[in-house]
Amino acid sequence: MKKLFVVTLAIFAGTFTYAQDDLQKAEELKAMIGPKTDSIAAIQGRIDAIQGEIDGLPGWRKGMFGTIGANLAGSKNWYSQGIPNNSSGNIGITLNGFANLDREKFFWRNSGNINLQWVKLDNKDIDTDDDSFNGTTDVFNITSLYGYKLSDKFAISALGEYRTSFISNFNDPGYLDVGVGATWTPITDMVVVIHPLNYNFVFAKDDAAYESSTGAKIVVDYTRQIGAVNFKTNFSTFQSYKSGDLSNWTWINNFGYTLWKGIGVGFEFGLRGNRQEAFANALAQPGAAANLAIGDVENTTQSYWLFGLNYSL
Repeated sequence: MKKLFVVTLAIFAGTFTYAQDDLQKAEELKAMIGPKTDSIAAIQGRIDAIQGEIDGLPGWRKGMFGTIGANLAGSKNWYSQGIPNNSSGNIGITLNGFANLDREKFFWRNSGNINLQWVKLDNKDIDTDDDSFNGTTDVFNITSLYGYKLSDKFAISALGEYRTSFISNFNDPGYLDVGVGATWTPITDMVVVIHPLNYNFVFAKDDAAYESSTGAKIVVDYTRQIGAVNFKTNFSTFQSYKSGDLSNWTWINNFGYTLWKGIGVGFEFGLRGNRQEAFANALAQPGAAANLAIGDVENTTQSYWLFGLNYSL
């Protein structure tokens, strides 16, 4: 028994000694983490500072990101719904790109946005229905802004902006804004355009509901990339000097989050107010009054949205 007690005590003492050594070693390793973390943060800070200097250099800046959303479905003998045998689908694509040149005395900013969506519902029990994908949301915008710098924040500028549909009714209607004024860049990623001299050209095959006019153009654009996040918001409005019924505005927002090698999730939504488009839609309805005037039509806010996979370049 005495020998067994001595052996047990020795084993316990050895185990305790090893445990103490392990704890001491763990504490020493933990103590090393702090300086290593500080070193990593310092290195990352220097990298960010260098990248900031690179971003601040004059020259071209280009980029593109987009979202794809798709939903395909079908049913066979699913009697609880009105169309038990069908195939349906919804496909959407949005692309946003920019190419900006920044020099000491001037800048030239170019951007484009396109959002196309198609939908179909094919009733398998009817041979005469439409089984193809039909366009729904249809947005196409391009903008070019040139500015001669008076200071780091202000510039005399000229703007050209074109908006229309792409899948169908291309340039029917189409809007072309051309004007001059001033541009303010309060921060690196924000541009505010104020052009009191602007002409809004409106193109349409049937111009009964559309009219071109002179007015003021205001554009606010904020584009930012923070790590894996891409964000862009653009508000564009034309205020007609002739009549408020000829004014219009569009606000488009894009968000993308990269998860892996440029692939992630994206979301886009847009809002628009355009009384001329509302008037044209009212005139196209069956039984529209012959004496219907543009002021009789309610200018309800138009909207669209798309959520899906996102890819950044």
